Amino acid sequence: MVVDLKESREKIDKIDREITRLFEERMEVANDVAAYKRSTGKKVYDPEREQQKLDTLRGYASTEFNETAVEDLFRQIMSISRKYQYQKLGPGAATIPFQQVDALDVDEDTRVVYFGERGAFSEQAMLEYFGDRITAFNKTTFRDVIETVANGEAKYGVVPIENTSTGSITDIYDLLVEHDITIVAEHVVKVEQALLGVPGAKTEDIKEVYSHPQGLLQCAPFLEEHGIQGIEYASTAGAAKKVAEEKEKTHGAIASTRAAEVFGLDVLQERINYQSTNFTRFIIISNQKVFLKDANKISVAFEVKHVPGALYNMLANFYYNEMNLTKIESRPLHGKKWEYRFFVDLEGNLNESAVENALATMHECASNLKVLGNFETK
Repeated sequence: MVVDLKESREKIDKIDREITRLFEERMEVANDVAAYKRSTGKKVYDPEREQQKLDTLRGYASTEFNETAVEDLFRQIMSISRKYQYQKLGPGAATIPFQQVDALDVDEDTRVVYFGERGAFSEQAMLEYFGDRITAFNKTTFRDVIETVANGEAKYGVVPIENTSTGSITDIYDLLVEHDITIVAEHVVKVEQALLGVPGAKTEDIKEVYSHPQGLLQCAPFLEEHGIQGIEYASTAGAAKKVAEEKEKTHGAIASTRAAEVFGLDVLQERINYQSTNFTRFIIISNQKVFLKDANKISVAFEVKHVPGALYNMLANFYYNEMNLTKIESRPLHGKKWEYRFFVDLEGNLNESAVENALATMHECASNLKVLGNFETK
């Protein structure tokens, strides 16, 4: 006999009311647990205890489907309970090794290193973010910039990490994990690439053009249309410097109009990138583990353990804690076959209980976890 829908819905409503009552009762007990942990200094997250509970709860279910469903349900309930306990314990409960600051420490003697030559977009990003009342200098490779910051020769560094037309600059991600540095800010620059040549040259004279791989990719349709061969170079401004020094009429560079001014080149054609909305995101890095009080984006790198559902459980942390994941990137692990490191950007601040809860749980789900930084995005 088919049960009337209204009758079934009334039964479900009654059951749901009881589940809600029991949930609130459980949360009251969680408050007592938080008070105990506060008084004893015990950690909020006890993965061994939680796994024992999940195994027991699975045993209460009558079907294989319900076993999995019950485990998933109680993982979320436990996550909510932890988040509540972190709120009760207050900021810093997860012992995250970062210090909040009101502003970055910057003055005329502050050494800031940027990627590329003078006239580079990285220099533009640096000047727009810090102003010109700093002690600025350059390095011509990403590694040199990051190592200069890591060893304390510079207090801050500026490097590109992502472009709206060509995507992420993967070398930067690998270097961020390799070195003990922190992303403390980001700055976005509208990139308008130009074709540069020696004085007197015309576009039709150019047979070979030098630029950073990103610059070449951003202008690929233009190069194809004009039959120009693209040659990779360390940076856009470095390419402009090379062309200026060679004084070869058939050689050009893809770089900024500012680089043309710096190195005495002619602008043969402006805005040759194929997308008019061409923006590059630059990060400001430091060897200090600090974050601004208004920081609203967190960058994290992690590797997952080789067990079923590892990546799912890791990403579920964000869902359970109502954290919006804005970007995910994967990079192969060097020397390991078919193993990957994941980079994610999340909305949040390290002082938030949801963030503390997510990071505490992520530490248990990951084989390696590194918080790359907490910074403000606009």
